[in-house]
Amino acid sequence: MAYLVGLWRARGDSSVSLTVKVRAIDPTGLVDYAGRMVRHRGEQFDEIYCVVDVDEFDIATAVRTAANRGIELAVSNPCFELWLLLHHEDCTAYVDGYAAVVRRLRKHLPAYAKADLDFADFADSVAAAIERAKALEAGRNPSTTIWLLVERIVERR
Repeated sequence: MAYLVGLWRARGDSSVSLTVKVRAIDPTGLVDYAGRMVRHRGEQFDEIYCVVDVDEFDIATAVRTAANRGIELAVSNPCFELWLLLHHEDCTAYVDGYAAVVRRLRKHLPAYAKADLDFADFADSVAAAIERAKALEAGRNPSTTIWLLVERIVERR
C-alpha cells in the first residue's frame, strides 16, 4: 500500500515502525493471515490493521474474527480508491463499484493507476479526506474507516 508507506514516510517518526503486507485475498482470509502472522511467527505489534474493500464481499465474518483477535479493520465501501477520492472531493451518494470511483478520481488525477500511486498527490489533503470520511456513515456505500488508521499514523509521529 504505497499510500500508507508514503504517509508514514512523510509524517512518521523514525522511532515508530510500520510494516505493510499486501495480500490479494478476501477480507476474512486477510484477517486470518494477520492472526497467523502474529501467532505463528511470534511477531510483536502494538496495533494490527487490515485494510479491506467491501467490493462484493460480505465482511460480517471478517468483522467478528477481527474483533475476536484484537485486529482493527479499516474498511472501504466500495473500495480503497474512495479514500483517495475523498482527498479531492466529497462523495456522499451511492457509488457503483471500483470503476465508478476510479472514473471520478481520474477527474483529479488523470494518470491515476493503482500500481503507480504517488502519496505526493494526496499529501496536502489528508486532513480534508479525514473530515469527509468522518461525515460518512460507516458500513454504508460510500464509506471508509481508513481515516482511523491514518489518524493513528499521523498522531504517532
